[in-house]
Amino acid sequence: MKRLFVACMATILLLAAGIVIWGHLNSRQAPLVHRARIALPNWPQGAAPVQVLLMSDIHLGNWSMDVSRLNRIVDAANALHPDLVLIAGDFLAGYDNSPERAGRLVLPLSRLHAPLGVIAAIGNHDRSGDPAVVPQALTRAGLTVLLDQAVRRGPLAIGGAVNGYDAAHLVATAEQLRLVGGAPVLIAHEPDDAAKRPLDMPLMLVGHTHCGQVVLPLIGPLTPGIVKDQRYMCGAVRDAPGMTIVTGGLGTSDAPFRFGAAPDMWLLTLGPSLAKRS
Repeated sequence: MKRLFVACMATILLLAAGIVIWGHLNSRQAPLVHRARIALPNWPQGAAPVQVLLMSDIHLGNWSMDVSRLNRIVDAANALHPDLVLIAGDFLAGYDNSPERAGRLVLPLSRLHAPLGVIAAIGNHDRSGDPAVVPQALTRAGLTVLLDQAVRRGPLAIGGAVNGYDAAHLVATAEQLRLVGGAPVLIAHEPDDAAKRPLDMPLMLVGHTHCGQVVLPLIGPLTPGIVKDQRYMCGAVRDAPGMTIVTGGLGTSDAPFRFGAAPDMWLLTLGPSLAKRS
């Protein structure tokens, strides 16, 4: 009996170790690339469509994301030849936003190339500690950081909201987008108040949820509370203003594991509506 017990325990430990290793390898796999075509109103007449790469949740600094993996992701992003790169926040793992840790972002992210630039919103991890540290590092890397602000990039107006948990930030950013002109694209980190954004903001791009990060058969995400409205857990969501894209992100925030929710990024072709082209 003792030998049987030892054999059973050894088997259980091996299975547990295998699951841990499997989940960790999942968290470090090359990100999937989802593609979608989205027609936007207010498209400037004669302007060509724009290829936009959406990334989020890098979470540099834990076992799922080190500098070498981030460099590989940057290489994969550049190979897609996007016109514009948008990053929807959470650049560091944990809540230690020291200048030293944030500084490790600079060299990899400075290698991102896109003719219309690289634009970032900040996430809840980026707002911890000194909220200026991460934006300063991103600026050193050549990124444009939007804090309830908007900029024009080709036919697009890009607005970055500081806090997607609070509809007031979405409203403030929408006001800036209207001033800039062009086809509006709203980026934020959290999707919680996406449905509360103004109705003239047809496209919102977010991250934060990691698409559940650990999603089990029959059970679903182990952390459903990460988003109030479960429609916004993952993927492309039709809502009252238009469309919200929730990317699963690239890294992990706490436990360096993924199951049923692979790392991803989205390559979006944005252009005029059919009515405008006819």
